[in-house]
Amino acid sequence: MIDTGSGIRAGGGVVRSPYQASEGGRSRMGPNVVETRSPSATLEFLKEYSDNPSAFLALNTGNRRFGCREVPGVVVYRESGRHLVVFGAPFGPDPAALLRRFTDHAAARGARVVAIQAQAGDVDTYTGAGYTVNQVGASYAVDLSRFTLRGSRFVRLRNKVSRAHRAGVRVTEVSFAEHAGAIADLDRVWLRDKGKPLEFLVGQLGGPAQDHRRLFIATIGGDLAGYISYSPAYGARPGWLHDLSRRRPDAPPGVMEAVNTAALATFAAEGAPWLHFGFTPFTGLDPALEDPSASRWFRWLAGQLATRGAAVYPAATQLAYKRKWAPHVVAPEYVAFSGRASLSGFLQVFRAANAL
Repeated sequence: MIDTGSGIRAGGGVVRSPYQASEGGRSRMGPNVVETRSPSATLEFLKEYSDNPSAFLALNTGNRRFGCREVPGVVVYRESGRHLVVFGAPFGPDPAALLRRFTDHAAARGARVVAIQAQAGDVDTYTGAGYTVNQVGASYAVDLSRFTLRGSRFVRLRNKVSRAHRAGVRVTEVSFAEHAGAIADLDRVWLRDKGKPLEFLVGQLGGPAQDHRRLFIATIGGDLAGYISYSPAYGARPGWLHDLSRRRPDAPPGVMEAVNTAALATFAAEGAPWLHFGFTPFTGLDPALEDPSASRWFRWLAGQLATRGAAVYPAATQLAYKRKWAPHVVAPEYVAFSGRASLSGFLQVFRAANAL
């Protein structure tokens, strides 16, 4: 997802102990269950086992991380109501075993589990644990080795970028620390129009993971007009994730397109294989991509939200921006419910994301 709305230094060998017990020496969750306290250990699991292009969002501050002593790996989640809302799927060598431990842990607390942004490769993990799995949207990616802005299909995009440059837009890659104050000022202006910022399913700036992100800004006469933050993407299509993006309401048209064009050129020159545009709910829905476990009523609900859900989430606006770049891959993403599909569980996803 794009919200238009801890220097982790993981290099240096194997992480010997990904988990640390809770305060007091023993976890509150039982003798074999611990909370991960090390973001660098979580990052190692993401690099090694994740095939989710948005996996870096697991490092957001505010997330909780579940681990089990018998099964290496991590489950990233947030609590909302009587649900534990999982980001993606367990990251580890045996995700099915770790999911069983986490589901039992939730049940022992009287909670249900709902997972969002599960990938196609995660579906069997969830259905094998008795979950109901439905497609809920799609993610979009550009193959940088094939990408070009030449040709008639990109005339409007090129014109927008040219218009921004004629208005004085200058795009540069910068460090967040040097521009944190100006970004905070822009965010305050942006939030006056948009309300509260999304969380959980979009990235962040600052915090312990900032050293791994890339930040490109647009300025006009030295004043900040907009920015896009990019996070590393791992797995079968490695590269970068077009993540958090914001612009001043009075910025000229084409500002964000100018920023992303500059970033695309930079990443391609560096040899990065892919640029991901992330998850957009209620788009790319296809009955042929549903698992046999899928709930019929939830499939109907997702379809209704795809056509009438602008008040819930601005999917059409996001999709229009992503389609401008002619993505080469449109990949389904899923929601998984422990047991039957639940409207209350789905609402907790939006609450965890600060969308309700």
